[in-house]
Amino acid sequence: MKKIFSLSIFPMIFLVLSSCHEQKQEADLIVIHANVYTLDEHFSQQEAFAIKEGRILSTGKTKEILKKFSARDTLDLHGKTVYPGFMDAHCHFLGLGETMIRWANLKGTRSMDEIIERLKSFIAENPQTWLLGRGWDQNLFPDNKFPDNSLLEKNFPNIPVVIVRVDGHAALANDMALRLACISSDTKIDGGEILISQGKPTGLLLDNAKEKLMEAIPAMDEQLLKHALQKAEAICISYGLTAVNDAGLPTHVIHTIDELQKNGVLKIRIVAMINPDSLTISEFMHHGIYKTDRLLVNAIKLYADGALGSRGALLKSPYSDDPNTHGLLVESPQILKEICLKAYNSDFQVCTHAIGDSANRLMLDIYSEILKGKNDRRWRIEHAQVVDPEDLMKFGQFSIIPSVQPTHATSDMDWAEKRLGPQRLQYAYTYHDLLTQNGWIALGTDFPIEEVNPIFTFYAATTRKNLQHRPPGGFLPQNKLSRRETLYGMTLWAAKSTFLENEIGSIEPGKKADFIVTSDDLMQLPDDSIPHIVVEQTWINGKCVFHK
Repeated sequence: MKKIFSLSIFPMIFLVLSSCHEQKQEADLIVIHANVYTLDEHFSQQEAFAIKEGRILSTGKTKEILKKFSARDTLDLHGKTVYPGFMDAHCHFLGLGETMIRWANLKGTRSMDEIIERLKSFIAENPQTWLLGRGWDQNLFPDNKFPDNSLLEKNFPNIPVVIVRVDGHAALANDMALRLACISSDTKIDGGEILISQGKPTGLLLDNAKEKLMEAIPAMDEQLLKHALQKAEAICISYGLTAVNDAGLPTHVIHTIDELQKNGVLKIRIVAMINPDSLTISEFMHHGIYKTDRLLVNAIKLYADGALGSRGALLKSPYSDDPNTHGLLVESPQILKEICLKAYNSDFQVCTHAIGDSANRLMLDIYSEILKGKNDRRWRIEHAQVVDPEDLMKFGQFSIIPSVQPTHATSDMDWAEKRLGPQRLQYAYTYHDLLTQNGWIALGTDFPIEEVNPIFTFYAATTRKNLQHRPPGGFLPQNKLSRRETLYGMTLWAAKSTFLENEIGSIEPGKKADFIVTSDDLMQLPDDSIPHIVVEQTWINGKCVFHK
């Protein structure tokens, strides 16, 4: 009996050991002992996950993952919080990089005198053929009025100077810049305005007039363009952005991004909305959607109106603080509809900038006429800032997606009522109401107009406060988003707004291993501690691209 027992037990032990060995699957990386918000449909939390060839293999408890997988690398996070990589649903990625390398930062300036001093410091350190600056806001000036170019003329008579308002929809230029742009008191520009005083331009240009001025500024050469893109990426990944949606790019920039990504220089994922110029439309829309592992070109960016801060947003009734204007329609309804039809026939998304209630009504009606009913085309209204309650249900009826920027509300709140009046203000920045139309919403920043940091987006959306924690109860607090809704809006729903929800936006098997590690838990901290959270690590395709 003893001999029979010994002969039978060894094969059994061998089979058990072999079975255990065979159960181990090879992974490239295992992340363990973490607080993982997967952002799956159940909003489940896990402790660990395994990655192979840039994709998530499995999620679960640490013991389960270690039992099931082996890997050459293990990342033990000792309880740190992990989220899917953040995605900015509406930004200006190239604009951020360009701002960092050839534009003076004028944010927060409170007078033209302060602007002049910043410009002098900038040009002394950065000699250039044009002096450029961005970020001023006349609402911070003592008189809240648009400036003229007299101080630019006095201090910089021998170099063209252009300084762009914080919203990007207005600019102030000196006379040399105006001459180089062929802009005079006799210039007429549809969808734009040249402010005139005593028969001559003041230097202040709105919307399409500002765009004519910008065309005169020498473009960056290829080397500077690549430097700007790399500079933008470094900033974005340091804040946990693993994907961005750039709201309007021309052909040559898209090709440069594609080249840099394919050469491994740029790691970040970029969804590019194309500019509506004829060359870019011909290059992309006529040839169909373009997609690589990190680049997606599947949408066109249109503009219906200007911005509220510069009184360019198109309102149904006059501005409360300027009864002489309704704002500006920057493109004719006929052209807007023609481009929308082209996009519909080529399976491209349409993403239209619409701020005022009149502009939102116009675009919602154009969209609805073409889309006809419920659909999965995911056409978007960018900003959707002032939407008449009578038009709100059109988002749901025609499956139109609101793409909004929560920090716009907290940036604008000190003067928004002056522009709109108390009644219209009640249907401005209505993010919760917009979310209820389709059950989801896409969130972004519009950087560099606002700060890049997605944590600030989260704070503004959930509290309706600025970084000074004002106002105590929040600005129009009935339209706060919950923390869960906000986190989805910055990850899975942002991805969904570009048709990428099956690839990124959550930590689930089969999806790309884009994730971040943060210093604290966004879902648990007291409200006013949220802005202090920092991103400690950023991972794209299972590779660490940023470590604090």
